[in-house]
Amino acid sequence: MRVLAEFHLPWREICHQRRQFGDIVDTTRVPITWTTESPQMIKLCSILEEAGFQQERAANPALGLATLAALCPPTWEVHVVDENVEVIPLEPAADIVGICGMGVQLPRQRELLAFYRRRGHYVVAGGSYASLCPEEYALLADTVVAGEAEYLWKQFCRDFEHGSPRPLYQETGTVVLTDSPVPRFDLLKLDCYSYATLQYSRGCPFRCEFCDIIVMFGRKPRVKSLEQVGRELDELRRVGMRSVFFVDDNLIGNRPQAKELLRFLRRYQEEHRYAFSFGTEVSLNLAQDRELLELFRAANFGWVFIGIESTDAASLKETRKMQNLHEDILTSVRRIYAYGIDVLGGFIIGFDNDTLATFEHQYRFISDAGIQSAMIGLLTAMPRTSLCERLRREGRLREGKAVTDNTQSKTNVVPKTMSHEAMADAYQALYRRLLSDGEIARRIRNKARYLRVPLYQSGYSTSDRLGILARLLIKGVLPGGIRRTIHFLRTLPIFLPGRLPLVVSDWIIGLSMREYAQHHLYSDSSESAALERRLASMRAAIAEYLAQGNVTLALRETTVPNLAVAFTGLMDRRFFRRVTPRLEQLLKHTRASLTLRIDSLPAPHLEEVQNLLHRLERYGDRVFIVVDEKLGGLVKVDSSVFNLVLAGPGE
Repeated sequence: MRVLAEFHLPWREICHQRRQFGDIVDTTRVPITWTTESPQMIKLCSILEEAGFQQERAANPALGLATLAALCPPTWEVHVVDENVEVIPLEPAADIVGICGMGVQLPRQRELLAFYRRRGHYVVAGGSYASLCPEEYALLADTVVAGEAEYLWKQFCRDFEHGSPRPLYQETGTVVLTDSPVPRFDLLKLDCYSYATLQYSRGCPFRCEFCDIIVMFGRKPRVKSLEQVGRELDELRRVGMRSVFFVDDNLIGNRPQAKELLRFLRRYQEEHRYAFSFGTEVSLNLAQDRELLELFRAANFGWVFIGIESTDAASLKETRKMQNLHEDILTSVRRIYAYGIDVLGGFIIGFDNDTLATFEHQYRFISDAGIQSAMIGLLTAMPRTSLCERLRREGRLREGKAVTDNTQSKTNVVPKTMSHEAMADAYQALYRRLLSDGEIARRIRNKARYLRVPLYQSGYSTSDRLGILARLLIKGVLPGGIRRTIHFLRTLPIFLPGRLPLVVSDWIIGLSMREYAQHHLYSDSSESAALERRLASMRAAIAEYLAQGNVTLALRETTVPNLAVAFTGLMDRRFFRRVTPRLEQLLKHTRASLTLRIDSLPAPHLEEVQNLLHRLERYGDRVFIVVDEKLGGLVKVDSSVFNLVLAGPGE
């Protein structure tokens, strides 16, 4: 039995910006067993890849699929494909093709499920969004696996071998995590990733109204044994991984058990000469437990992600995030810094108590706290959450609006104290303000006052560090002119060189987020005219090919303008010399996306097409490529870089 398990995340957009500053290539990884739906967390992983300065192609591998592979019968042959780091096979020799991902990947999941199903494969859908909303996959897949997989997948495998698989397998009981196997790390291309992933617990004791974690995993955290964690660390150490991300939604959900884990990790690190650098996600009440803080430091946790959400007590009470009300939040963050642990923060705007003044409050807190990785989202009501049910009763859901991406200037929630348009404008303005050169530098300086001895270190040799710094200067700092250079110089820890990796990390984070926001978040009324001018120049340059019907151009005005270019007839080398630099400049200087459709192409010009694709790689997150099936074996499209559209006949 041959199984192809695929994992897909479309957040390559942010990490494409890394090429500007660190020669890093692609995107975020979130394991299917880490089922938080917040795209803020997806964005977090992309940014962590930046912070690690790794030259790998992704941050985190697909831990869930590695776990699923370990649950397969030993006679089954399993291959794991992560589209973020490798090209998907269009003709896999597989009996079963499994597609998983999170809600933000739903469009791509649909496309892949349909593509492989048309080709006669038995397709299975799974992952966090399929667990939350299995009904959305019922017509797309032969089987949907909804819920934790430890028991369900084994049952599916038995049924499939007997020729009687069911259309839906849904976990209704409680999975004991000591039944979870050591993931098949050997099936993951770990050299492509900055971080390895490991999970200790599932579930969170809190009752945040907007959160879907407690819907799927419950409020009583369940944990693996310390022996299990040790076996997984042994395997990761054996294959040479040194940075590990505990993907638990709240590692300290059960504090007594968390302390036992941390004591174990401290002993493990001592025995193995501190082989690992750790990071994870925790709740803010970490700051009130000094024993926990000591243990985190002793175990070598260099960073934690915390859902701060709001500094307004009324908003926190409204959303039931009572764990953030124990003391002044700025005091809590600075206390965590004092233990050498960096803080990455998640923020939400749009609670019923929020007004336009909330954006100013959020700005002041983020700046004062020095949080560079500040993932800010507009409140979004995920299906089956308490928030979704309440807003539906109140008639305040914007039906038909996307609910799986809260990192855009839109939401499915009707705000109570401001218009949706005013909120969206203020959201963009907040990001513009935070991502200016001066604000990036100010946050670094504010953090440095309290994070004096950071645990985070890059782990690179002196020569490698100098190379990273040189790339940051050449590709990130100097292009910003004298003002950015001055801001950068003011953040350098001249007399405390141990802080330099964190300073460089924060600059890469800030500049990468800025580049991403410019191309994916901000609206620009002047862009339409600039786009038209570039399009007119392109039409003039290839006028004869347009007249002959060998190529077509069409500008579609959507949320982000899309230029559709179709190769429908004969082109020559001169055509590619004219069109390639113009397409490159259009993508460089506008927010527009590009759809490139290749329906016809003479064999002698395949090299020109591949050169065109090579020139457009830097903008691959905004390039959609459709290749006629008869050319599929000739035109090589890297689906880990570009959006390879798998259209059906006639689409």
